Amino acid sequence: MDDRRIGMEINKTNNLLRRSFAKTDFKRQVEKATGKNGWIIGYLAEHQGEDIFQKDIETTFSLRRSTVSSMVKLMEKKGYVRRESVEHDARLKKLVLTEKALDAHQLMLEEIKENEQKLRRNISEHELDVFFSVLEKIRNNIDEEE
Repeated sequence: MDDRRIGMEINKTNNLLRRSFAKTDFKRQVEKATGKNGWIIGYLAEHQGEDIFQKDIETTFSLRRSTVSSMVKLMEKKGYVRRESVEHDARLKKLVLTEKALDAHQLMLEEIKENEQKLRRNISEHELDVFFSVLEKIRNNIDEEE
């Protein structure tokens, strides 16, 4: 076995991505929104017209219930989402984006496009295919353990 550590490399890369994001115009313009809030806003924007619940966010992003609950409460407080009852079950509350969040999403799309271009620079399509395949295998390995 070689000395390279997958977890450490993923963590280092994640730190670099967060630092890079913190320097963007988007970060300054959207009231200290965190990266994960941005991903959730993006997910909800891409699924407008569908009933999306907290459980969907937990599953999609592999986050714990308590984590998502805290994030959604903060997003509500900041005016990015609201919870609405659904017709078929008053106990269920779907997550709905506000206009403020939709405006933020437009800024995010521009930022994501620029970021993806930067991240993909000098990487071939074949290398990207291998990268995404390996990441999926890593996630599956982790999921098997839990």
